[in-house]
Amino acid sequence: MAAQTNAPLPDGLELGGYRILNKIASGGFSIVYLAQDAEGTQYAVKEYLPSTLVKRKAGELVPVITPEHLNTYRNGLKCFFEEGRALARILHPNVVRVMNFFRANETVYMVMAFEQGRTLQELILRRRGRETKVVIAERHIRRVFHLVMNGLREVHANRLLHLDLKPANVYLRSDGSPMLLDFGAARQTLSQDAPKLFPMYTPGFAGPELYRKAQQLGPWTDVYGVGASMFACMMGAPPQAADQRQLNDRMPELYAGLKGHYSDALIETVGWCLKMDPMERPQSVFALQKALRNVGGDGQGGEPGGDGRTGGLARFLDTMAGRLGRRKRSDVILPLDS
Repeated sequence: MAAQTNAPLPDGLELGGYRILNKIASGGFSIVYLAQDAEGTQYAVKEYLPSTLVKRKAGELVPVITPEHLNTYRNGLKCFFEEGRALARILHPNVVRVMNFFRANETVYMVMAFEQGRTLQELILRRRGRETKVVIAERHIRRVFHLVMNGLREVHANRLLHLDLKPANVYLRSDGSPMLLDFGAARQTLSQDAPKLFPMYTPGFAGPELYRKAQQLGPWTDVYGVGASMFACMMGAPPQAADQRQLNDRMPELYAGLKGHYSDALIETVGWCLKMDPMERPQSVFALQKALRNVGGDGQGGEPGGDGRTGGLARFLDTMAGRLGRRKRSDVILPLDS
């Protein structure tokens, strides 16, 4: 994914009823600022600013858009605005809260609740340098991703997909509870005349269908991102990129390297999420949550307090795999423009 090459807005700028305090994050498509309103309440304000389409130098406010990129920029702007409007309807503790969105400087700004914490990516980077082979304990992985998937189910219920699930987009509040961030790749799925923008993706965390424009996307696509993020918590690095896996899939040997450090049941569940064929993955977040609940917090598999056997999970996976081969995609299908 491209890096942000444009200059941020100056500190102290008044914009849409908010005063910019400082830049706190940036990516190829946007810059995020810490800002506050007249009452002193702090917010995170995300500015749509795709660096491949527009240029803005220091001291400037309005980005320069070349004529050949104008239509693409406007289509992206519309998607960003619609995304903000859709996310503003979602009230869930594990999804970032969109408070407001407005137009200014020939672009769009999304105002989100600001909370203290750090991303899951920051936690992984801090812990993977330790001598222990366990990057993040299995019980913590299970807890964090159970809550992440609660939020993701609400997103899917609103007919949205995230499409860029990765540890950098999972924010851990100071109390440890996770919150899904950065829906920059999200698209509404009900509007058939929406601009057909190919979604952005992050290698290692993106399923193979995100590399091909003709592929149907759905909850199974976000499931791949969930599995890849859990794998990163275990390995300390992303999975092998899907396009490379199509040439020489090294994931089986990477799974083998996790044995003895994490339960076979958890490794098996992650492998299920990372199937190259979308039909072989869990077809809904609920199906994945059901499997993950069968992975014990003691690292041995099974429900906490149970007998620790993994056979129940294996039977469940076998049953689901058989069903997927026989049925149509009928559960929580989101027919995206791709």
